Amino acid sequence: MNLRHSLLALLVAVLWGLNFVAIDMGLHTDGREVPPLLFVAMRFVLVVFPLIFFVRKPDVSWRAIIGVGLFMSAGQFGLLYVAMALGMPTGLASLVLQAQVLLTILLSAGFLGERPSRSQLFGVILGVAGLAVVAVGRSAVAPLLPLIIVLGAALSWAAGNVIARQAKAASGLGLVVWSGAVVPLPLAGLSFLMDGPDAVLGTLAGLQPVTILSALYTAIFGSLVGYGIWNRLLARYPSSAVVPFTLLVPVVGMSAAWLILAEIPTPAELAGGALLLGGVAAAVLTGGRRPRQRRDAVLAPELGAGLGADLGAGLRTGAADDDGRLAAAAGTGAPGPRAAAGSRAGAREPE
Repeated sequence: MNLRHSLLALLVAVLWGLNFVAIDMGLHTDGREVPPLLFVAMRFVLVVFPLIFFVRKPDVSWRAIIGVGLFMSAGQFGLLYVAMALGMPTGLASLVLQAQVLLTILLSAGFLGERPSRSQLFGVILGVAGLAVVAVGRSAVAPLLPLIIVLGAALSWAAGNVIARQAKAASGLGLVVWSGAVVPLPLAGLSFLMDGPDAVLGTLAGLQPVTILSALYTAIFGSLVGYGIWNRLLARYPSSAVVPFTLLVPVVGMSAAWLILAEIPTPAELAGGALLLGGVAAAVLTGGRRPRQRRDAVLAPELGAGLGADLGAGLRTGAADDDGRLAAAAGTGAPGPRAAAGSRAGAREPE
């Protein structure tokens, strides 16, 4: 990954780190508990509507759209919100969820045949060691059940990463919006069953401003912006090059929890955070093969203009691929993925 794409991945890590504080503030408002699955459903209603009427369906199968929706969205966030509602500390939740890094690389090796380089593997091991240091330092704080639930969320996210990588959607935003449509009805239904109609209807009738703002942040910045960029990166680079950036998420999440929620990090957490940064540097900055120049020339305008172009007049204007429209909007005249496929036949994409 070149510097520009690495900075975009870093931006996603910051947005997702702050996401945990936003979730905690939305779940626990003025002494009232918001049903967690209902809160996830609210988030994805905001993700899907009204954008689904303006953003074209990504050029992938319905099976891929449903798979990403079930694993990367419903599974990951449903389990995460439940764990945090059960008392999982915000900073620790941002840490444990990053077990998905190792799980994604393992699943990618098994299902996609992607082999991480030695330096990438070393970086991931170093990062996981940092996660272990922090987890041991805070093990007395987190009950076992919420910890196990967050690990389930990490596995669900890892499966979603692999499905998104395999789908290679040209429009990251389109995949986020259309896969998000899978989430609201099932999770709202589960909330009715688990929390009861009175709790659900009472919450909706008495929504607090903090809960609404939290849902807006998680929908716009956590999902639309964050996953819009993330899915584009996964579509163009191997998972073993993109996923290690998420090792920065707990550093941001724990720092934000310290500043906003007064969760004071321990020396073990600080030491683990330093190891995480070292693991990211080893796995990402020195590990992967550099992408071919032609691919960089096409990808840079896509990522730079992707979200704005997807929301602009170029959407739903013919059968051209999103990549081709985005490149044209940036003035490059670069071909879309289908047009470029012939010239890249047989070449393996780096992530």
